Amino acid sequence: MTRSVQPFGDAAVLVDVGWSGPGDGNEAAHRFADAVRSLGALDGALGDPVPGLGSVLVPFDPDGVGVDEVMERLTALRATTTSSTAPRSGEPATIELPIRYGGTDGPDLDDVARRTGLTTADVVELHSSVEYRVLFLGFAPGFAYLGDLPDALSIARLDTPRARVPAGSVGIAGRQTAAYPFESPGGWRLIGRTDAQLWDPGRPAPALLVPGSRVRFVPLSA
Repeated sequence: MTRSVQPFGDAAVLVDVGWSGPGDGNEAAHRFADAVRSLGALDGALGDPVPGLGSVLVPFDPDGVGVDEVMERLTALRATTTSSTAPRSGEPATIELPIRYGGTDGPDLDDVARRTGLTTADVVELHSSVEYRVLFLGFAPGFAYLGDLPDALSIARLDTPRARVPAGSVGIAGRQTAAYPFESPGGWRLIGRTDAQLWDPGRPAPALLVPGSRVRFVPLSA
């Protein structure tokens, strides 16, 4: 993929930092977003960067700075950050999410086991054995895409999405897993549910999981 820095509407710039696929961890995007947050040379004209999968959206105040200057600074910043192999500073602590697997909380667990040739116990063990990274947020506020799911659990989304998925439901699709922050439609295969409050507008930061966070699911006894 060709890397680029380009305008995105009238008040943002999209920076392509590259993503090499499963196992990448979206590290370049997280590192670049960290660098943008620490960039103070534009007198506060830059907004909070939004990491995507292999890209970062950087909003700016067009009344405070021109798009050409923003693109010039971000191009230079990208050259010094995305090529680095140094670990990110200030790694957050791992967030543990208790989860009830199967039954009414995970109505697709048995089907996932059948389709992958595993036992339900195997699915639970594999899913809970990984420390996931929040690759990016999308679909809905606070909906965190977590990767990478073990290869053995890779499975397509449902052919027909559900009209209603309860808050806290934990699903898998492709090489990613996610927990629904509130009730919504959804097409991921549901294997469990957590009672953790993933989205709370009353908190200073409403989303419990943010890009770069590390997450582990902890099975609860029946």
